[in-house]
This record gives sequence, C-alpha cells and structure tokens, in this order.
Amino acid sequence: MRPFRSKAAAAALLAFAVAGCARPGDIMQQGILTAYTACPPVAIAAPTGDITLFDPANSRDSTAIDVVAQITNLRGTCDETGTYIVTNATFEVQARRRDNRGARQVILPYYASVVQGGSAVVAKRVSRVALNFADGQYTAGSTGQATTQVLRSAATLPEDIRRQITRERRAGDPLAAVDPLSDPAVRAAVDRARFEVLVGFDLTEEQLRYNATR
Repeated sequence: MRPFRSKAAAAALLAFAVAGCARPGDIMQQGILTAYTACPPVAIAAPTGDITLFDPANSRDSTAIDVVAQITNLRGTCDETGTYIVTNATFEVQARRRDNRGARQVILPYYASVVQGGSAVVAKRVSRVALNFADGQYTAGSTGQATTQVLRSAATLPEDIRRQITRERRAGDPLAAVDPLSDPAVRAAVDRARFEVLVGFDLTEEQLRYNATR
C-alpha cells in the first residue's frame, strides 16, 4: 500500500468499493477511481543495485577493477488470495570483467528484504547467483529470483482508519479539503500497512561505501 497524497487519492478506496462496474480513472462523487492491491511493490534498492570487485581486493584504483555487475529487468508477480501475500521477484544480472582470458565463474550474493513503513526491515533472505564467463568473453549474464511473504492482515488497514480515509466528502463540508493523512494516527496506520520488497546485492560495508562515494 502506498500513502494517499491528495484528496482525490484519499477517497479512492471508497470509490473502488462502491464502483461496481466503474473503471479506473472515472471521476466519481467520492473522488477519482483508482485500482488498489495489497501486493507490495518490488524495487532494486539503491545503492545495492550494482557491485564492483577489485584485484587486488584492497585497492580502489580504477585500474584494479576486476568485475562489475548490476541487477536489471526486475519483475514481480504476486498472489494476494491467501492468508499470506506471496511475492515472487525475478531479475537478471549482467556482468563485465577486465580480463577475458580463461573460463571463470564468479558467485555473487544478493538479498531480498521486506520493508514495512519505508524503513523497518521485517524479513531478509540472502541467496547467490553464479556468473560463468567463457574463455575470451568479457561479459556474462545470469538470472535470480526471490520469494517473500507478508501476512495479509498486517497489510490491511483497520476498518476505522479505512472509514476516515474513504469517507464521502461533500461540497461545503469544512473538512472536505483536509487530507486524512494529516492525522498522525491515520498516517501511522497507513505506514504500518505499507510493505515493499527490495532486491540488491548483499554488499560489505566497504562495498557500500564505494558505491555511495564513487
């Protein structure tokens, strides 16, 4: 779930509930109709979307760069029909090496984490992806995947909060222009129900510093 940042968006859930056969984008009395899903969005977490290996390992000179890899083409599918919301993320890893002599395998660690409210990591799993460079080839590619689960009840707004966000607003109502998220209790409830799945390389502290400062 993402925060509702306008009056129209704040009224969208009610419109969704009562719309029947109305379509997303239709303008209704309660606001602009928009589709809603409890599925968490999937994203590559910066600055962990790429990794640089050095040879020698303690050097940070550009001439010592050995292998550079990045995560691309991230896609997510979601099943929200059960007790748990299950998200499956798939992605590609593209890599380039400095020296193309000889066949070589490079194994890189990556993670998938579930983040609640934009900052709290509630689950993390580390896996590995193998890149196989053929003799004479500078580049190699591979694929990775990760599956995460979020308890559906945790990603569902309490009924009283839902009513505040989606209540009908009429012309002349002094509260019609008040963003429901200006209420700290509403904002906190929305944040608790908002989850994201973040994917990236499982970097060391030194690798994180390199990515952040290069």
